[in-house]
Amino acid sequence: MKVIIVGAGIGGLSTALMLHQRGIHAEVYEQSTEVREAGVGINTLPHAIRELADLGLLPALDNIGIRTRELIYYNRLGQQVWRELRGTDAGHSYPQFSIHRGRLQKVIYDAVRERLGPDAVRTGLSLSGFLQDEGGVTAHFTDSRDGGPGRTVRGDVLICADGIHSVARQQFYPDQGAPSWNGVLMWRGATDWPAWRDGRTMAIGGGMGAKFVLYPIGGGTDGRQLMNWVVCIKMADGQVSPPPKDSWSRRALRSLVLPYAKRFAIPDFDITGLVEATPEAFEYPMCDRDPLPRWTFGRVTLLGDAAHPMYPVGSNGASQAILDARTLADALAYAEHPGEALWAYERERLPATAEVVRLNRVGGPERVIDEVEKLAPGGFTDVDAVLSRAERQEIAVGYAGTAGFATKTRRFAERRITSAQR
Repeated sequence: MKVIIVGAGIGGLSTALMLHQRGIHAEVYEQSTEVREAGVGINTLPHAIRELADLGLLPALDNIGIRTRELIYYNRLGQQVWRELRGTDAGHSYPQFSIHRGRLQKVIYDAVRERLGPDAVRTGLSLSGFLQDEGGVTAHFTDSRDGGPGRTVRGDVLICADGIHSVARQQFYPDQGAPSWNGVLMWRGATDWPAWRDGRTMAIGGGMGAKFVLYPIGGGTDGRQLMNWVVCIKMADGQVSPPPKDSWSRRALRSLVLPYAKRFAIPDFDITGLVEATPEAFEYPMCDRDPLPRWTFGRVTLLGDAAHPMYPVGSNGASQAILDARTLADALAYAEHPGEALWAYERERLPATAEVVRLNRVGGPERVIDEVEKLAPGGFTDVDAVLSRAERQEIAVGYAGTAGFATKTRRFAERRITSAQR
């Protein structure tokens, strides 16, 4: 079997590695002229790290990322709403990683080139269309470097992991329109900064309308770390305003970001100083797309953001793409026919990811902050009097079960947190 993969992002590259591990030949085609370390910080959850560890990538991840220990939710005033342990500290067999998106991508990319060969990833080639028949699928690529003749490739299966603006998705759903924007703009950056708390803690302050996110994504020297930050502000009504251009490389002026960053407080942390010290920030809208009725058409299917783009809430975007990759690789390895494999993959993954998209639209686990701020917009003296612990737990912990990373030892971990708070 020969599998053609469109897109050398985290989902596409993970799929190539997992197919290779199962003895299936894969080739990756990427429209960018090079695979580079774009973006800033993301979080990758234990159920996805399990799959990367099975590929032998855990030591490399430890070299470039941070094993997240704890996540703390605050209101915009810096008052604690909820806290929970993460990764192995919460009882999982595998860690959660806070990590630079580009560095994670490069770890997987280097493994693909080492195991599949230096020509396994072909860059500068954009998918322009495809045709399929009973025997396979033929994909046509144009040269995105200099307008050359491009390339035509024949394979048994075509996997389109080419992001929210996927060519195949547009071909299958020509009337889908632009991505759905909720009116929130995100500004993101990262810079070396003194470690906060234990150097393995995440903080989220504020709800979906206005939020500040903070977490370390890499080691440094002299007690410093590469600290990632995000400012999210609802700027428009997404129902009537079109989203701005979405890009990992759209620069933002710090003078624009700073007034919004000053709205938030994180205990014992200088948010203004961090944003001012960041050499460059990036801006893009918080967008997703409605879940699809189907991903698979014959020998062609969608994966990752091409299939289920979701708001960056709950640390799930890259994680769900990695889970897609494992499910699809298993299906192709064991099914008698490629079409059967693609349908089996879709049956398992489409409903699961559709539910995550839905939950992320209402705030995911971070909705616990929204609910507290709605009831106590001016702050509180006792959060339990605003929203009970059981109600907060239902929101925060319930999301983990839906997204697939709950653990049987969660209650034990929560008791440890409660003891620490006392």
